[in-house]
Amino acid sequence: MVIVNYVDATIDMRLQKVFYYPLLALLLLANACIQGSTYASDTSQEPMGLIVSTQWLSEHLGDPDLVVLDTTVLVQQDENGNISSSSAHSDYESGHIPTAAYADLLGDLSDKSSSMDFVMPSPEQFRLAIGKLGVGNDSRVVLYSANYPAWAARLWWMLRWAGFDQVALLDGGLQAWVAEDRPLSVEPATYPEREFTLSLRPEVIADQQEVLAAINNDEVSIIDAMNDAHYTGQFTMYDRPGHITSATNMPSTNLLDESGYFRSLDELEMMHDGNYPQRSITYCGGGVAASTVAFIMYRLGYTDVAVYMGSLQEWTKNPENPMTVP
Repeated sequence: MVIVNYVDATIDMRLQKVFYYPLLALLLLANACIQGSTYASDTSQEPMGLIVSTQWLSEHLGDPDLVVLDTTVLVQQDENGNISSSSAHSDYESGHIPTAAYADLLGDLSDKSSSMDFVMPSPEQFRLAIGKLGVGNDSRVVLYSANYPAWAARLWWMLRWAGFDQVALLDGGLQAWVAEDRPLSVEPATYPEREFTLSLRPEVIADQQEVLAAINNDEVSIIDAMNDAHYTGQFTMYDRPGHITSATNMPSTNLLDESGYFRSLDELEMMHDGNYPQRSITYCGGGVAASTVAFIMYRLGYTDVAVYMGSLQEWTKNPENPMTVP
């Protein structure tokens, strides 16, 4: 497994997650806009916000242009403490939001020829995979996961890279849906395959060379999305401990409240430096938790954010890449 933050997500029974995250009531905003809004409005043809509520999704299930995708990945720890990730398709089959299809981040949505997890697919592979899931140029998409919003945020960021903006995360995920006693389905859902056109935004993905150049560049901020213990090198899941030199720490789990919902915009703004136009690069273990931080920064109005998708699983393999252990 490549994301230390996911240790807390190793409970793979969905109802156990529901009991861990009690319901938190949230208010709907009447006139949501695409960026910075909390929820979308009722009108099916209006743009969605970046986050939608369970109530909004319940009211819009069955809209002809709406595609709902379960992005869950299972995280497991063996007796030796080794972390691994695997498809959650069997859990999906045991109960998912009605009309939701399963989007496998470890399958066609990653480069399976790589020895590393969650490696970005080629643009053409992604185009074909997302089209097979039923996402077309005129679709609206809601993403959720059962155990940690980073999985949904990862696919959200990939869609942003592909140039697609009509996509939102379900606040609270499946645990919020179940906690409200909303119905589940055990019938696998599929959508008709659709044509998906790429309009790539290469600037939202950073590579190893850009990160290396950013270390001594005061105009670029590097942000580590791992938890504090991993950031400080108290333990490591990779070839070397610590963090990329000059990186600051923003654990992705800090973006959530105790009930598993995203914190309020006011709280989130206080957690960031307010330098909205600065180039920022987020990373973690494999570009998943980092996508959550990037998603929130985009939502707050940061205009030049990228995710280093290779993250520590790639970075630490090269002994010449600088690491810091405080």
